[in-house]
Parts: sequence; C-alpha cells; structure tokens
Amino acid sequence: MKNRYQPPTPLTGRIDSSTDTDAFRWHQIIQPIDLTKAIKFDTALVNICFLGFCCDEGVKRNLGRPGAAKGPASIRKEMANWPANCLPHAQLFDAGDITCRDGNLEEAQEALAKAVDIISQNGFFPILLGGGHEIALGHFNGLIKNNATPAIINFDAHLDLRPVIDKGSSGTMFNQIHQQCKEHNETFNYLCIGAQTYANTQSLFNKAKEMGADYILAKDISSATIKSIEQQVMDYLRDKPTVYLTICTDVLSAAHAPGVSAVQPFGLEPDIVLQLIKGIIASGKLCSMDIAEVSPRFDADNRTAKLVAVYIYAVVNSLIELKLNQ
Repeated sequence: MKNRYQPPTPLTGRIDSSTDTDAFRWHQIIQPIDLTKAIKFDTALVNICFLGFCCDEGVKRNLGRPGAAKGPASIRKEMANWPANCLPHAQLFDAGDITCRDGNLEEAQEALAKAVDIISQNGFFPILLGGGHEIALGHFNGLIKNNATPAIINFDAHLDLRPVIDKGSSGTMFNQIHQQCKEHNETFNYLCIGAQTYANTQSLFNKAKEMGADYILAKDISSATIKSIEQQVMDYLRDKPTVYLTICTDVLSAAHAPGVSAVQPFGLEPDIVLQLIKGIIASGKLCSMDIAEVSPRFDADNRTAKLVAVYIYAVVNSLIELKLNQ
C-alpha cells in the first residue's frame, strides 16, 4: 500500500466563524488521518472516514471516457462547504487517496483493499470516493479481509458482469467477485438497481441469471413504482446480515449527472435514488459504501460532483439518525 497511498491534504472553504461551532462547515471539522500511523477517535460517536481512489485505468480498459481519476478532488471540493450540523453526533475523517499513475490497476486495487481493511478494522464507517467503478473490487476485498462476506447492492446502468479477457476493467468487477466467492465456497449476493436494457447485452442478463444475481431495470423504476421497488430491496436484504453499497453515477439521468464515464439519457431521477439509499441505511445493515465515476472533465458547472456531495451529506445524516434511534 505504501507506494500507492497519499495522505490527505486539509480541505479549505468558506469560514463564517472560527469560534461558533454552529457556523462551522465540513472543511473545519474533517480531521485528516494517516493510515500508516496510530488512529484515535471517540468510539461513542458515528465515525465516518473518506478515502479517495484516484484511478480510471479500469475505465480506459473498458473503452470508456477517462477522467474519473480526478473525481475524488472534485467531490471533496463540493463537500467542503456543507454545514457541520452533524455535530455533536459524528466525527468526519479524511484518510487521503489511493493512486494509480502507472496503469497497474491490480496493484492499486490491492492497495485499496489494504486501506479499506485498516479503516474498517479501526471502527470507521468507510465512504469511498471514485475514481472508476473498478473501485468496487478493491473495496469489496478490503471488507472481507477480516469480516464476513457482505451482500452487494449496486446502483448502476450496467451489470458489470463482463468476462475478464486478459485483465479486469470497470466492467468486470462483479464477475471477478463472483469467481472469488465461488472459489471460497461463499454465496454471491448481488442486486443491481437501475440496469438499462440498451446498456447490457442479452449475454450479460443470461450471466446474471446463471450466477443467481438479481437486478431491477431502470425502466421499471419511477415515482409511481417507488413503493414497490423499496419493498423489493427490503425483500432482498431480509436474510442478509450486512450489505456493501456501491453507486456508479451513470445510473443517473444525464440531465442531472453529465460528468460521468458513460452518460445515460434515460437514467434514474436523483430523488428516487436517494430515497432508496436512505431505506438501505435505515435497515441497519449497511457496512460500507462508495460512489464511482464522477468525471470532472465532462461535468458542466460541477453538477455531478455537487449531486454526489449532496448524497454523501444525506448519508452522513442518515447514519446519525440510525445511531440515535438505536
């Protein structure tokens, strides 16, 4: 991990007061931590740790539009000025980034796995910032180093079950995870929400059926069907002890998320996705999450990064609400 790990740089932003905590913003309360050193925090609080994955090598291999390697910085910039109304119930930490400047995706994913393991073993709730969706393989492998295998919920226009030809990419991760589970006699539990029929071949839908994977098509998700979709998600979670949530921003409509590796003109509405995310958190089973494929070079007015930052803000407050209600 050492050669791939970049400790955090403190965030900056607007300052309304340096003494009134009610006027503080996130950049004033996020504490930078170095994963190579001892970590101390108040275990009575909700402790959330951000980690970036500055990599889009998987996107390049998948013949997508590169640029997501700069996603973590773009998301952090938008997060920095959120009001710190998570106080006094939560502590926010930033552990820096895992980088991939030389194209060695496999080594970067292994470094990411080690970093995630350190974060989770120290009792933090990890929120990872992508980077290409190849973040999912390293993230998942970090979660299972010292914990039981979680179920997976993936908000995505793509099933990402493509076969590995020579090397993995941003379209192969869940196929790779399935193979790992098979080799270790573990159950592969996977639900993809928002899959587009025009973005997946019939072979991929056949592969999902063969693997026992579940999916909910984007065309079946709307404000009129949201209650039914929420019930499907709860039914999926019913017998799952823990769940890892991964969000590819290309699941969203291009009108709201233009800065992604593969834009979706018929993607999901942001409020529907947020409602489903909040339901997953309310289940009490969420162990970790990431948001992938924010690509600043295509992000007009930083709309995608701002939307993702709003999601993260909502996730933090939903985790606090869950803690207070327990």
